[in-house]
Amino acid sequence: MNFGKLHEQLISGASVRIDSRQVEAGDLFFTVSGDRFNANDFVPEVLKKEPSFVVMDEDRGIQDERILIAGNGLKALQEFARYHRKKLNIPVIGLTGSNGKTTTKELFHAVLGRRFRCRATEGNLNNHIGVPLSLLSIQRQDEVAVIELGANHQKEIEFLCSLALPDIGYITNFGLAHLEGFGGPEGVIKGKSELYDHLRTHGKKALVCSDDSEQLRRSQGIEQVLFGQREKDPFCFSPLPGGPTLKMKYKEKVVHTQLSGAYNFTNVASAFSLGLMFEMEEESIIQAIEDYTPTNQRSQLQRSERNNQLIIDCYNANPSSVERALEGLSSFAGKRIALLGDMLELGNYEKTEHQRMIDCAKRMEIDEIIAIGPIFSSLNDDDVRFFSRIEDARSFIEKQAHTHCTILIKGSRGMRMEQLIDLL
Repeated sequence: MNFGKLHEQLISGASVRIDSRQVEAGDLFFTVSGDRFNANDFVPEVLKKEPSFVVMDEDRGIQDERILIAGNGLKALQEFARYHRKKLNIPVIGLTGSNGKTTTKELFHAVLGRRFRCRATEGNLNNHIGVPLSLLSIQRQDEVAVIELGANHQKEIEFLCSLALPDIGYITNFGLAHLEGFGGPEGVIKGKSELYDHLRTHGKKALVCSDDSEQLRRSQGIEQVLFGQREKDPFCFSPLPGGPTLKMKYKEKVVHTQLSGAYNFTNVASAFSLGLMFEMEEESIIQAIEDYTPTNQRSQLQRSERNNQLIIDCYNANPSSVERALEGLSSFAGKRIALLGDMLELGNYEKTEHQRMIDCAKRMEIDEIIAIGPIFSSLNDDDVRFFSRIEDARSFIEKQAHTHCTILIKGSRGMRMEQLIDLL
């Protein structure tokens, strides 16, 4: 379809909506239906809110010059996003990976935002619907954009790259996430590497952590910008020991972050490196990183009323991220408790990986392990307290009245582990 009139409204300040409840005067509404609703049913109500245009994928016979009929509302949204992206004359950074995507995206935004008008993916809008919405939120005043690319199966990153058309790409890591959809660990690497394939094909740049040999290998044939702990790299960093939050060194300058866990070292180093790529002043980059405070239940360090140190990292979980979080917990002094919720979407690896996390926690000498969910509860281990339901875990934890402990809260989003925070 012809997007000319729609685009005129977009660059004049109109917002793109797919939720009829959010529509305001002048907006552009696309009918994107779900499994339990038909978005076309809401068009009469949307029209009362005075939108500029409504893109429907069914002809309901409504006579209104603001209505455009498309074969498929979602595809129209995606094509409109691609159309808008091609009109933009700003650098776009695309990032993906198994762990740390959102934290890294927020750090990228914090750093670049010190010098540029930077647009970044809001929340977790990183899929086949979220990426188009993120792209369509980029305004003509913006100078750079950071787009998070999420995936749980093959060819998804390839498709999202065809929309975002990244000029710089970064893969946080290859980990054990969405194993069911990707078909195992090798499938994860292949799927995430579709970003590298896109960059290679289109002659773009890749920001690459040289500490990861697999990343180095997979990004061959692309213009690499290397960072890591090797002295020969353009951007060399060193993690510093001690303290509940991550510290690192660049040249002779020390960066004090508000992020817990040594596993965030690469996330912070990548953001610092990106700032250097954009020729930002080192002091400005350091200030941006030191000012960044996680508030999205990712690597969030919080002191509770009971004087417990909480590591709130319960937005999502997979074996790689849980193992890293346990390593972070093990670095704390005093009594350490791990509250672990089931990890979802692991397919045939489900039971093996849950047992491996228990073994990992024990190997790291975590003092108390509480495992929650039906998958964890299918295991047997006398050293672990298992609860199939989070309600039962709440009742138990409430009676314990833990004080002066360091407590990790980690589990997949579907487990809603944040329900335990108020008890600690």
